Amino acid sequence: MRIQVIAVGKLKERFLQTGVDHYLERLTPYAKVEVTEVAEEKGQEPMGEAEIQQVIHKEGERILRHLTPDTYTIALAIQGVALSSETLANHLEQLATYGKSRIAFVIGGSHGLSKKVLQRADYTLSFSKMTFPHQLMRMILLEQVYRSFKINRGETYHK
Repeated sequence: MRIQVIAVGKLKERFLQTGVDHYLERLTPYAKVEVTEVAEEKGQEPMGEAEIQQVIHKEGERILRHLTPDTYTIALAIQGVALSSETLANHLEQLATYGKSRIAFVIGGSHGLSKKVLQRADYTLSFSKMTFPHQLMRMILLEQVYRSFKINRGETYHK
């Protein structure tokens, strides 16, 4: 399985990069995982709604350039479906069973994802109704993907 994490912006905090690297290394036996960073669009603060929509649109265009037609795309968004770790593991296993070997998880910027990205997504996943920093979501996502592989293989890790 090939998993791509497409994320807006670079990780700015060393502790987040350390955590991301930790889970990328742990995922090595299970899947080929790659992180693709797209540039975060800058705007003049404070931004009005029109400027925010423009930022979301530009970031969305950058994200869409990295998605191939055969990639099963999972967008992370508050309005998505909340799953348990076991259900996410089952979902990933079902995708592999039915020939979806290329999966992309998309993490938007601080203003979220564009409508075009959400429309392109095959599935919209929510980790919580709470708002998390988009950079922190990268590490949380990788941990849950790792947990999914451990669950699916019946290996100890998940409790």
